Amino acid sequence: MATIALDIGGTKIASAIFLSDGSMMFNRKRLLKGRTGHEVGKLAADILAKLLTVARKSRIQIDGVGVCIPGIVYSQTNRVWAPNIPGWDNYPLYEELRCVTPPEVDIYIDSDRTCYMYGEMWQGAAKNCHSAVFIAVGTGIGAGIIIDGHVLHGASDIIGATGWMALQPPYKEDYKACGCFEYYASGNGIGARVRDAVRANKAYKGKLRQKPICRISAYDVFSAYNEGDPIAVSVLQKAVEMWGMGAANLVSLLNPQKVIWGGGVFGPAGIFIDDIYKEACKWAQPISIRQAEFVPSQLSGNAGLIGAAFLAIKNHLYE
Repeated sequence: MATIALDIGGTKIASAIFLSDGSMMFNRKRLLKGRTGHEVGKLAADILAKLLTVARKSRIQIDGVGVCIPGIVYSQTNRVWAPNIPGWDNYPLYEELRCVTPPEVDIYIDSDRTCYMYGEMWQGAAKNCHSAVFIAVGTGIGAGIIIDGHVLHGASDIIGATGWMALQPPYKEDYKACGCFEYYASGNGIGARVRDAVRANKAYKGKLRQKPICRISAYDVFSAYNEGDPIAVSVLQKAVEMWGMGAANLVSLLNPQKVIWGGGVFGPAGIFIDDIYKEACKWAQPISIRQAEFVPSQLSGNAGLIGAAFLAIKNHLYE
């Protein structure tokens, strides 16, 4: 069998055709370029239609379509909520894709958190694991969770919203928009905390002063860290503490075999995984943390796309 996979993110859509052995063909990426709402849905449908045509011309039988989205899928309606795509608060993505898909080809949609975990289970760091957590640190922070061989979704398909972990009292109104964990340790959070620190420190003349404060990003922070910049070092030390505490809580609650770190921030933050584990050891249930392994994703940013393919394969095989 073969599947088409779409990984819809806040800035781009990745797509490919996958064979049942995991080999990937016709891998493409399209930038959203400011598209919102229905424009993003139409772009996804256009990409899917073109891949269906490619498959037909290449004599590849497509048995299913798997779609990874950066938010929540309401399983009762197949509508989606994606905070990074304006206009996707209850968007009929399934209906949009159904319009270009033959009726005999099933469509499956799930969250990026779940798809990351499926990707690692199929081709990555969670192979042969029955219990693992994928912590995705990018614009925000989310977790895909498999326990005893089952991917968890929760009562309202919102499981894994780990950005809202309460890790730093007292409560601040600033936490309301994104959660405490994300405030300090997401890509957006790291950039924002550095911008705050640069504004507050009028005497600071370091690397991060070399561009307008409003344009300082997490990428700039890691670059400055590598040069020993004191503000970058301070903010990333706080992020390491938060990553360690957050992971410790997940290990104590879920007792996973592995904690897998991925997303755009890991990436450059991969150098901190040993330090994160040491921090987690201070806080976690001692037996569980000694048995857990902290590892980077093995899928080079393709975990969501590979997981979307596996989502379709798994559901097609077991229907």
